[in-house]
Amino acid sequence: MSPDLMLHADVGGPARARDEVAPRTLTERAYRALRHDIVCGRLEPGQRLRVEHLRNDYGVGAGTLREALALLVSDALVTVEGQRGYRVSAISLSDLRDLTETRVRLETEALRQSIRLGDAAWESALRDSYAHLSEIERQGPGHHPVQWELANRRFHDTLIAGYCSPWTLHLLSILYRHGERYRHVALRLGARPGVGRDVHAEHQAIFEAALARQEARAALALEVHIRLTCDILTQHARQRGPAPAL
Repeated sequence: MSPDLMLHADVGGPARARDEVAPRTLTERAYRALRHDIVCGRLEPGQRLRVEHLRNDYGVGAGTLREALALLVSDALVTVEGQRGYRVSAISLSDLRDLTETRVRLETEALRQSIRLGDAAWESALRDSYAHLSEIERQGPGHHPVQWELANRRFHDTLIAGYCSPWTLHLLSILYRHGERYRHVALRLGARPGVGRDVHAEHQAIFEAALARQEARAALALEVHIRLTCDILTQHARQRGPAPAL
């Protein structure tokens, strides 16, 4: 399994449906572009976001840009400092741990409910998403990383699709974005946590338990899957220095 894919292991999660279609407004376009640049690290943690500078970078007016930044504040990816403007939200090991704990609680419960409530259509969709993900993972290191991310997200989405809770899906979508942000930080730090981990085996364990309607086993497998990435990144950051180095 590709080392890079090991870092992708926990990125699956609910994504807003609007991400699947082209942006309909200038505000949405600016929001997506800014969010992408924050998640990927082009806009760094703690960086000042000056509207007068960003207008030229993103090709929109000041009003549109402020609307997009307000949406990012609601996602907790940007903070507002009174009259001093906006900043990219900071990151830390304590935030990563809190993020992981919250995601574990929400996503494992959503999986339990999905297993209880999911019908034959849910089972069929789960088989399809797992088969697609497995096909990509079997191709080995370095093959189609973008397609892998999409297939991984689809698999995780389908796992909890049997549970219709808009608030749960909304909160998990926010947690997903922040988890993706830490994954990109790890890549920039040079973390290569490939040793001793088989992401496909983790996916298989979750899939088989969910399909067998064994909710406790499925929830435990998903929890282990989510926590491993946090543990790997925490260990790597500590090896490089104190927590602020993250």
